[in-house]
Amino acid sequence: MVAIEALLDVTPETLRARGGVKWNKYNADVLPAWVADMDFVASEAVQARVAEMAARSAFGYWRMDREERFFEAAGRWIAARHGWQIDPALCALIVDVVQGINIAMCLFTEPGDGVIVQGPIYPPFLRSIEAQQRMVVDNRLVDVTGAATLDLDGLRALAAQPRTRLLLLCNPHNPSGRVLRRDELEAIAAIAIEHDLLVVSDEIWMDIVYPGHKHIPFASLGPDVAARTITLTSATKTFSLGGLPCALAICGSAALRERWAAWPQQLRGMPSAISIEATIAAWESGADWFAAALRQLDANRQAVAAFVRERLPHVRHRSPEGTYLAWLDFGACGFGAPAADVLLERGRVALSNGIDFGADPAWARLNFATTPAILDQILERIAAVAG
Repeated sequence: MVAIEALLDVTPETLRARGGVKWNKYNADVLPAWVADMDFVASEAVQARVAEMAARSAFGYWRMDREERFFEAAGRWIAARHGWQIDPALCALIVDVVQGINIAMCLFTEPGDGVIVQGPIYPPFLRSIEAQQRMVVDNRLVDVTGAATLDLDGLRALAAQPRTRLLLLCNPHNPSGRVLRRDELEAIAAIAIEHDLLVVSDEIWMDIVYPGHKHIPFASLGPDVAARTITLTSATKTFSLGGLPCALAICGSAALRERWAAWPQQLRGMPSAISIEATIAAWESGADWFAAALRQLDANRQAVAAFVRERLPHVRHRSPEGTYLAWLDFGACGFGAPAADVLLERGRVALSNGIDFGADPAWARLNFATTPAILDQILERIAAVAG
């Protein structure tokens, strides 16, 4: 496998010593490939900014100009990467994307209203809808480990239901790794306009897109689309900053921003000063680190695809267009139990359980954002059980 050494000075022992949940949820004999953290050494720019703050004991209440600098840094990063100019006046600082989903549901829907998702889907989408006593309206991807296409006719029918109010869009899609094309996004937009849906677009994976594919921000499709869209994003996936949560809600109109501001600040909370400064440092000075990380992720992605093709031909897999997640169908293995449970028990490798995504238990999600050496071991353990 290709290896970019500057990112990979880690071992299972040093990864467990970080104290994170990924490497410490299971016993030390288990190799984790579940929660969406990268194992790479963090960006030097982020490390330097956090160290500098610690050296100054800069842990007091933070100045409001940090929020302005955050929006400006986000705007420059998004414009450079995706050609989308965002208006800082329409932005709001939030703790994380899942919080933004919950705020939007509370502000724009009522208990019992329908919220559309494209299943299988990131588990907090489903948990948030259920926790807010809204109804999951599942417009499932078709042949998710094959073509993974949108069911647009199904979406149109679901959008027409009287109590369907909101569409939760996940693009790039977790767990399938689909990066939606412009024509697909335009079709979604036409349905949302026709049926007056609010679109909450989770674009946290926007930067992790592989050659031959392009992320298109949903709200960038035009003013009429932006006016009904709240975009949620963060640097936490791009730079593996899950322990320093900090995210951005981009409202597509002044009316949406005004509604958003109605949610009480005491319920909204605030990211820490360290989280904000680390994110600003990543966006301002982390481009070279991210370019190297993306090259490594692409090499790992190709290695997973080759391994499954050569060693696990009965396991269905669609190489992701974005994210660092592989969605695997072990249905032909005849496990008789959830695939993730069997792989954990027999192979001592931890994948995310398909059931949590609203999928068949034969599916499991593999996080390949690790070193080539560790990824090799993970794949060999899977093959020992499923090969």
